[in-house]
Amino acid sequence: MLPGLSTINATIADALSGARLDKALSAVVPDLSRERIKALILEGQVMTPDGRAMTDPALKVAGGDRFALHVPPPAEATARPQAIALNVVYEDADLIVIDKPAGMVVHPAAGNADGTLVNALLHHCAGQLSGIGGVARPGIVHRIDKDTSGLIVAAKNDIAHEGLARQFKDHSIARRYAAIVSGRPVPPAGTVDQWIGRSDSDRKKMAVQPEGRGKHAVTHYRMLEKLRDSALVECRLETGRTHQVRVHMAHIGHPLIGDPVYSKSKKHFKSILETLGFNRQALHARTLGFIHPVSRNALAFESRIPADMQELLSQLRVI
Repeated sequence: MLPGLSTINATIADALSGARLDKALSAVVPDLSRERIKALILEGQVMTPDGRAMTDPALKVAGGDRFALHVPPPAEATARPQAIALNVVYEDADLIVIDKPAGMVVHPAAGNADGTLVNALLHHCAGQLSGIGGVARPGIVHRIDKDTSGLIVAAKNDIAHEGLARQFKDHSIARRYAAIVSGRPVPPAGTVDQWIGRSDSDRKKMAVQPEGRGKHAVTHYRMLEKLRDSALVECRLETGRTHQVRVHMAHIGHPLIGDPVYSKSKKHFKSILETLGFNRQALHARTLGFIHPVSRNALAFESRIPADMQELLSQLRVI
């Protein structure tokens, strides 16, 4: 056994006889997620009493079987904790919901090494964050763009992370965005069902692609308010692809006002944006709903449209 490993001894209950090894161990060792246990099996860190390494997560077990799980310490996160103020909407032992301001990057990357939501969470949660795959890092389950404001959830442990990730994967998370778009959609409500992938002409951009290229994406939209040559629209996501709302609304001819990548604002929009100092896409992650991965309670959160978008709305309202 390598230095630094901790050992968890587990005995399979009779009721789990015939189950997969990874599934049975996740029931016996609830502190580790099934995905984490599966990774340990594949790494040869699950042993029988006579020292044989189990390497097949699908192996059928019998009641009374005993195993030793050798768990390495989490690798240190590359991001460093920073005391950055967070607007915490909800927090418990398993997860935290943040109302992210526009301008904050979610995860450190080239050009944004610090000052991110991850840096803030590392400080705020002081080590109580999920480490799927054995990495001591915040449990970022989904992301929203730097210049999009609104609700985002992070997991504090692997069980919560795995449960939330499963809901995102099966599209059962409720997500609604408020967007201010150029023009008024006709019809006023509809569905954009178009695949999204990297643009052929600009790899930094996403674009609608033929079926089978990129990832399937579905956005349901409805107009909430008619504005001057524009509209306030609610977009409900079935999927969560990169830049999904921005790409889909631009595809149907109604790009988000202020979007520096997918919109070429009309001159009078440009004048209003410059007067207000509004320099981002007019997009806000307004509602977020999911089943708590541990308590199984239904949770729903709503965030008010932020002040900068409210000012933009007031300028665009038809008098």
